[in-house]
Amino acid sequence: MKYLCLVYLARDKWDAVPDRECFSCGQGLRERGTLVAAEPLESVDTATTVRVRNGRVSITDGPFAETKEQLAGFYLIEAADLDAAIQVAAKIPPAREGSIEVRPVRELRP
Repeated sequence: MKYLCLVYLARDKWDAVPDRECFSCGQGLRERGTLVAAEPLESVDTATTVRVRNGRVSITDGPFAETKEQLAGFYLIEAADLDAAIQVAAKIPPAREGSIEVRPVRELRP
């Protein structure tokens, strides 16, 4: 089953974990056949939120919601179950400074 591990960090912690640690973590997960994809994100200062209401498109600078921790990146993994996904998430380096939200990926039904 696929799980999305969303990395959240307070803005002042984004540089607390070196990129090389995240890269190395991703490489290790890839070598074990666990990693599907992983990417860091630019800061929320670069975000744009798009909404469509009654056929009208609305565009807002910034994230959907203001929070202390901001979405900093993601790891899309394959794991047998939630417990296995949590074990992987606990090894993602930014978990030391922020949090990792683990969510199962839902298959779309045609």
